[in-house]
Amino acid sequence: MNMIQDFIVYLEDEKGLSENTLESYNRDLRQFKEYIKENDYDSIDQVNKTAIITYLMYLQKKGRAASTISRSLASIRSFYQFLLNIGKVSKDPTINLQSPKQEKKLPNILTLKEVEILLEQPDINSPKGVRDRAMLELLYAAGIRVSELIKLDMEDINLDMGFIMCSRESTNERIIPIGKMAIEMLRDYVSNHRNSFIKNNIESALFVNYHGKRLTRQGFWKIIKSYTKKANINKKITPHTLRHSFAVHLIQNGADLKSVQEMLGHSDISTTQIYTQIVESKIKDVYKKAHPRA
Repeated sequence: MNMIQDFIVYLEDEKGLSENTLESYNRDLRQFKEYIKENDYDSIDQVNKTAIITYLMYLQKKGRAASTISRSLASIRSFYQFLLNIGKVSKDPTINLQSPKQEKKLPNILTLKEVEILLEQPDINSPKGVRDRAMLELLYAAGIRVSELIKLDMEDINLDMGFIMCSRESTNERIIPIGKMAIEMLRDYVSNHRNSFIKNNIESALFVNYHGKRLTRQGFWKIIKSYTKKANINKKITPHTLRHSFAVHLIQNGADLKSVQEMLGHSDISTTQIYTQIVESKIKDVYKKAHPRA
């Protein structure tokens, strides 16, 4: 199992996967390695289909979600395909193994009012509040991921033209328009407050922390968690919630699915279609409540 690191390097160099995706692969395979070691398999070539099925059942008994088990199987499958290609194993034990069926859960979204309440939580009379408000406004205005938000550099925003340039991992750059509220808050932050955080003038990151360094995912998680608590909204809110809300609100107001797909950076439109299900379910709820013969 010392081939795991070689596999991770391969994914990073050849596939250009993000750091978070690489961490998921590494975590899944390390856990699989521990299980194999505890069950006395001397080599990876000894692992057969029965062993992997038993491992998946072990994960299920431990209460792992179907999505987690499916991801683990996908990681193991990719790993064995890699080993097969470089001649380290003679067979792929994952062939014809099916992932557990997953219940498709509709993503949690905020109403327009709830979005307003959340965005109004930062105190814009302080540099930190202006920075935080600018980040929240931008997340909702552009529907970008948190990983994309924290990777933005100063050169990626054009406030005069009203757009940002965003890249997802190693894929092509996409241009996303942003609204006037996001533009105003970004302009205030960049012009009046960013320099109060900066310790080194060569720092290129748009959003920085108190140390003048690029804000991290963990740092942003703490920020949105604190404002969620302050807003007293009785919903589970994650950084991705604003992205989901962005998509649903666009579709509710007449945006076509293809345009929303492009703004979100989805490679497959079927990923974007889940937001139409949310809109349709809300329409059905309204109908049932409002129609006298529903």
